[in-house]
Amino acid sequence: MKQADCPFCKIADRRIETELLHDDDVCVAFNDLEPQAPTHILVIPKKHIASLDTATGGDKDVIAHLLLTAAEIARKRGFAENGYRIVVNCNADGGQTVFHLHVHMLAGRRMVFPPG
Repeated sequence: MKQADCPFCKIADRRIETELLHDDDVCVAFNDLEPQAPTHILVIPKKHIASLDTATGGDKDVIAHLLLTAAEIARKRGFAENGYRIVVNCNADGGQTVFHLHVHMLAGRRMVFPPG
């Protein structure tokens, strides 16, 4: 169910204008407004899921679709071979600031571990 005040629901519904890098029945992808790497893309489900912590077994296909879409975007944009990082922040202590599940794709520089 969509949340009226959720900025990512608004992007998915096109109530907030942004350039979409990917759009299908399940998810959309767009550049992060505050990039943490030369390439920083967010992949979000059209269905409102507040966080990975609140996802249920019924969300398995959506979550798998987000990850497979991220891999497809990486291949199409040419950074898959060099590598990229996928990050899912979960709740406040995990760094989540928008409470709509989303996948961060970071690329274009060497990633360090541990991340922080």
